[in-house]
Amino acid sequence: MELRQLRYFVTVVQEASFTRAAARLHLAQPGLSAQIRQLERELGHPLLDRGGRTVTPTEVGAAVLPHARAALAATERITHTTEEFTGLLRGQVRVGLISGAAVEEFDVAAVLADFHHDHPQIGISLTEDTSERMLAALGRGELDMALVGMTGAELDPAIGIEVVLETAVVAAVAAADPGYGDEVALTGLRDRPLICLTPGTGIRGVFERACAAAGFEPGIAYEAAAPALLLRLAARGLGVAVVPELTPEEAAAFGLRTVRIVEPELRGRLALAWRTDRPASPAAKVLLGQLRIALRADA
Repeated sequence: MELRQLRYFVTVVQEASFTRAAARLHLAQPGLSAQIRQLERELGHPLLDRGGRTVTPTEVGAAVLPHARAALAATERITHTTEEFTGLLRGQVRVGLISGAAVEEFDVAAVLADFHHDHPQIGISLTEDTSERMLAALGRGELDMALVGMTGAELDPAIGIEVVLETAVVAAVAAADPGYGDEVALTGLRDRPLICLTPGTGIRGVFERACAAAGFEPGIAYEAAAPALLLRLAARGLGVAVVPELTPEEAAAFGLRTVRIVEPELRGRLALAWRTDRPASPAAKVLLGQLRIALRADA
């Protein structure tokens, strides 16, 4: 039995006529009839009743019909999927990134460029936003995946994550600031002007939740989306910057030194997030897999 014979059989039933089915299939009617008879001989039963003014399925034909349709539908799904994976169909993949993610720790741009090279018909839309808003967008189905900072808030159980970077959260102070040693308890920051990332970012969420658990509200004097700006403000003596851990060389380049935050120690986590409760497009699955491999290797 061949798939084309099943297609011929289904088409004859739909048209209720060999003549109309042959025209729809662009076949000669005798050839179509011969193919159907060959299928009937192979199955050992007539599938079509040819005795009336219209062609109708026999009892066996009616029983076979849904299976034939299912086989053809499965074949179409297989073809559709393979075409998408080889870049033959157009589509759109929606990616969210926290500020600076494409140029700092990870070369996300290289992954996107490779994906575009392999699948030029697939469009890529990029959103740069806070982690909280991107996680909400994932929940609404407005993004396919996002690189986010974990805020410490409870996640939607339908969102899968893979942590790609974990780092200490430290206080950065002007190199000449005499007020700190090598470490400071979290409560030691209670009365100091603080310089933080904007609300909704991972580090800000982790810091604010830790302060709330310690019984105080941090005094945020300045906030900005770009970590480099926070460091420049701290270097000018405008406050203590709460930032991901820096190497001594990175801190010195800004005229800063870092102080470990203890009691408790704070950790920031960067993660790739995606929906797990709904099927993703094949293109989104491929790009997600490539990002997971690339970010895992970089981490």
